[in-house]
Amino acid sequence: MRILYLIIFLSLFLPSQSIANEASNWLKKEIDIILDAYKNENMSKETRFLMIEDTINYNFAGTGIAKFVAGDSWKTADKETKKEYINFFKRHLALNIASMMQGYSNEEYALINSKFDSKNKITLIDMEIYNDTGSLIVTWRVKKSKERYYVIDLLVADISIVVTKRSEFNSMLKNVNYSLKELNIILKKQNETSYQKLIN
Repeated sequence: MRILYLIIFLSLFLPSQSIANEASNWLKKEIDIILDAYKNENMSKETRFLMIEDTINYNFAGTGIAKFVAGDSWKTADKETKKEYINFFKRHLALNIASMMQGYSNEEYALINSKFDSKNKITLIDMEIYNDTGSLIVTWRVKKSKERYYVIDLLVADISIVVTKRSEFNSMLKNVNYSLKELNIILKKQNETSYQKLIN
C-alpha cells in the first residue's frame, strides 16, 4: 500500500516539478541576456535600452498586464485608443525596468526555488539577488501560453509590481476622468522624458 501511495505522489509531483524546472531554465536564459547587456561596456545606452525593450516586450505578457492596469477604462475606450495605450504601456514598463537596472554593478543572483501552481497554471520562481549589504528576494510569476513562457508579474518583498502599477494608473486615470485617451497623452510625454534621461 505504501508503494501505491508513493507512485501516486510521484505521478502528481514530478510533472509539476518538471514544468517548474523548465520555466526556471527559460527565465535564467532571459535574465542573463539582459545582464550581459549591462556588462557590455562597449554598448551605448540607447542600444542597450532598445535591446532590453525588445527582450521585455517579447517575454512579458504586456498586453494582458496593460489591460489589467487600465481597469474599467479599458472597456469604454475605442480600438485605436486601446492599441496606442498598449504600445505606450509596454514602453513605460520597459523604461521602468531599465531604470531599476541602472544601478546594476555585477551583483550575483540565484534562482533558489520554483514551484508550479496547478490551480492557477503558473510557475512561481524565487530569485535571490546578492549585494554588499545582504540579499533581496524577487518572485517571478510565469505562465506558459501557446508553447512559450511569459512573465505575468514580479513580486519584490512580496509586493506585486502589477498591482502597484494598477494603483498608480488608477490615480492617473482619476485625474483625467478615467479617459484612456487622455492617459495616452500623459504616458507619451512621460515615456519621452524617461527615455531621454535613460540614454543621455
